[in-house]
Amino acid sequence: MKITELLTKNTINLNINGTQKLDVVEELVTVLDHAGKLANKAEYKKAILAREEQSTTGIGEGIAIPHAKTKAVKQAAIAFGRSTGGVNYESLDGQPAHLFFMIAATEGANNTHLEALSRLSTILLNEDVRKQLLAAKSEDEVLDIINKYDQEDEEETQSMTGKSQFIVAVTACPTGIAHTYMAADSLKAKAKEMGVDIKVETNGSGGAKNVLTAEEIENAVAVIVAADKTVEMARFNGKHVIETAVANGIRKPKELIEKALNQDAPVYHGTSSAANNESGKQGRGVGATIYKHLMNGVSNMLPFVVGGGILIAICFMFGFNAFKPDDPTYNPIAEALMTIGGGNAFALMVPVLAGFIAMSIADRPGFAAGMVGGMLANAGGAGFLGGLIAGFLAGYLVVGLKKVLTFMPASLEGIKTILLYPLLGIALTGFIMLFVVNKPVGALNQGISHWLSNLGTGNAVLLGIILGAMMAFDMGGPINKAAYVFGTGLLANGVYGPMAAIMAAGMVPPLGIAIATTLFKKKFSKQDREAGKVNYIMGLSFITEGAIPFAAADPIRVIPSVMVGSAVAGALSMMFHIGLRAPHGGVFVMPLVSGNWLLYLLSVVIGAVVSAVLLGILKKPVTE
Repeated sequence: MKITELLTKNTINLNINGTQKLDVVEELVTVLDHAGKLANKAEYKKAILAREEQSTTGIGEGIAIPHAKTKAVKQAAIAFGRSTGGVNYESLDGQPAHLFFMIAATEGANNTHLEALSRLSTILLNEDVRKQLLAAKSEDEVLDIINKYDQEDEEETQSMTGKSQFIVAVTACPTGIAHTYMAADSLKAKAKEMGVDIKVETNGSGGAKNVLTAEEIENAVAVIVAADKTVEMARFNGKHVIETAVANGIRKPKELIEKALNQDAPVYHGTSSAANNESGKQGRGVGATIYKHLMNGVSNMLPFVVGGGILIAICFMFGFNAFKPDDPTYNPIAEALMTIGGGNAFALMVPVLAGFIAMSIADRPGFAAGMVGGMLANAGGAGFLGGLIAGFLAGYLVVGLKKVLTFMPASLEGIKTILLYPLLGIALTGFIMLFVVNKPVGALNQGISHWLSNLGTGNAVLLGIILGAMMAFDMGGPINKAAYVFGTGLLANGVYGPMAAIMAAGMVPPLGIAIATTLFKKKFSKQDREAGKVNYIMGLSFITEGAIPFAAADPIRVIPSVMVGSAVAGALSMMFHIGLRAPHGGVFVMPLVSGNWLLYLLSVVIGAVVSAVLLGILKKPVTE
């Protein structure tokens, strides 16, 4: 498939008006929507922003490639936008972006589409292409430029064996559409320039391509893993492995290749990326590594929490005891909802958390031990805290087992994976959880739950203030995530007040900004006022990240303003004794709260108005 079958005249905008990332996203999403490519504009935009939250798609050299693969896309397409003045897109090189390619891939995108999308990302590495696109005077000229360079390259299939300057690499990004292939081509182009043989495996959305063979790995002097998601690491045992973000594969290919040639990286001993030198990851410290493992567990746990929590909340709409067969209010539908949501989805929450934390640390061998440790924590009353401990315990125990068992011959490697790691990992994790962890952590867990359930109004308000401020401090960053994880963890213990405060506080930053852009128009540019309208929807949907572009542009005024408003909302929610069993959904789950949902809505509105007024006072008028 040619790229120009996805990029057409009606998906090109040569005059982007916005000056901030959110402006560009809105304009290009609108282009795709008007061209009939989207089934659900709001959902697609949400998916685009979620991808931006993982890492910016502003790759530098004036290029940004926002992309998403979602069922909100009706027909695979590419939108092209150009800004002559440049846009602050939070690009990796800190420079304005001028060329924007927004990729919309369907949830069931076939390999033909994905290959075309990946070719686009590699074409943009060519400086001549970028210059021509900046100078193009019409949509037809843009299409001609892309067609000129759209050649389907055949994969390298030859085996690079016996070469002294041969290295192998793996590239992968969470979406697997653009960055994966750009990093691969950047590494290959630089290696060719340096006279180095390289083979790059791409872990894209369509699966792994150009897969490395055992012989190639054996003959390589080192391995580069430029990935933002988990890749199969056990095959690199005994090799020098450089691990880094996929963006560095695009931006720093020479540095990575030189490091590989000099074997300037730890030897990988079958441990996970982060466990081996907390492992050669460029710029990643111990705290960031722990956070990465934790977020791997939390991100996989959240679907169980969200789905199960909302089902439980719906169950309670039939009556708080309607799921009990011996209760006068009994309803079989309520019982089914509780069985599905509480008895199964929620029951898996802690084991899934622990399993994926352990897997992040120790790859697949850690998963079984983590899951069993999480189940024991759940059954033993240690709950969410016990699950966290079980995940890290299981992961690092399996890492230790891998090191201890290195004396065994390579011929027994299969027995290690199939028998020894699961057997010893599960047994050791289980014994430690049963006899060391569960009782004290269970007591601590019960104590915390009891304290939170019986907070006096003053202390409850103080907790709401703290959680609210945390939610607005970095809006999707580590502090925000810490507060959110705290709230979701308490749901499993039957403590619902903090989750209500957290959601109320998370809705305030985008809503406060939206109200401010409506009431204080002279304090915001035209582009900001347009972006502010979108923040009404994002705020009501509990998407705090909608406030990020405004905070990035004016952090000194915006961040304190939204923190105060969020703290007010969190405090009021706790003061009104609101509880919430659904960990996501924003205004759409307000009827499911325990307590007065109108007071809950009032908490959010007051917090948002406080933020808006502060912004109106603190921000200076703009001249347009």
